[in-house]
Amino acid sequence: MRALFVHLFTATGAVFAMLAMLAAVDEKWDLMFLWLVVAFFVDGIDGPLARRYDVRAHAPEFDGVLLDLIIDYLTYVFIPAFALFKSGLMDGWTGWFAIIVITFASAMYFADTRMKTRDNSFSGFPGCWNMLVLVIFALEPNFWISITVVSVLAVAMFLPLKFVHPVRTERWRAITLPMALAWTFFAGWAAWVDFHPESWAHWGLIVTSVYLLCAGVAQQMFPAPGDRG
Repeated sequence: MRALFVHLFTATGAVFAMLAMLAAVDEKWDLMFLWLVVAFFVDGIDGPLARRYDVRAHAPEFDGVLLDLIIDYLTYVFIPAFALFKSGLMDGWTGWFAIIVITFASAMYFADTRMKTRDNSFSGFPGCWNMLVLVIFALEPNFWISITVVSVLAVAMFLPLKFVHPVRTERWRAITLPMALAWTFFAGWAAWVDFHPESWAHWGLIVTSVYLLCAGVAQQMFPAPGDRG
C-alpha cells in the first residue's frame, strides 16, 4: 500500500500541471508558477519515497519512471514554454523559435537512454525549462539575452556536460540539496509577490540558479580523487 501511495502521490503532479495550465491560459502567471513550484516540490520527494518503498517490487503494475517523465514533460517543458510564448517576453519570431526549440529538443532528450551518468547526475541540460522561464519572468532580461540562453541550453542538452541531481548526486549534496530547496523557496516567493521588480527573492533565484546550473560542470573540471583517470 505504501508503494502504491507513492505512485498516487507522483500522479498528483498531473493535477498540479492542469491547474498551472488553466492559470496560464488566463495569463495568471503568478498562480501558474505557484502550481509549478508545488509540482516541482512533489517531483523532488517522490523519487526518494519510491526508492525507500521499492515501488518496482511492491507496485510493479505501474511504471513510476514513465509516470514521472510524462508529468515532468508537462511541468518542466510544455507549460513553461507556453507561458514564455504567451507572455510576450519573447515576442514575434523569438517566441516561435523558443517554443519550437524547447518542446522539440526536450522531447528527444526525455527519450534519450543516456540521460543519466554513473553518479546519478544528468548528462546534458536536463530540460528544467520551468526554472529558466521563472527566472526570465522575474528578471525580464532583454529578449536577445533570453533567446541566447534558450539556444545555449537547448544545445547543452546533447553535450557531454554534467548537471547535478539535487537528491541523487552524492558529491556536494550537502550544498546542492539546500540550494535546490532555497531555489524552490525563492521561486515560490517571487511568484507570490507577482514578480515585483524590487523583491529580494530575485537575488536568491540568481545565486541558486547559477549554482545548480554550474555545479555539475565544476565537478567535471575538478573531479573527485576516485574519478581521476
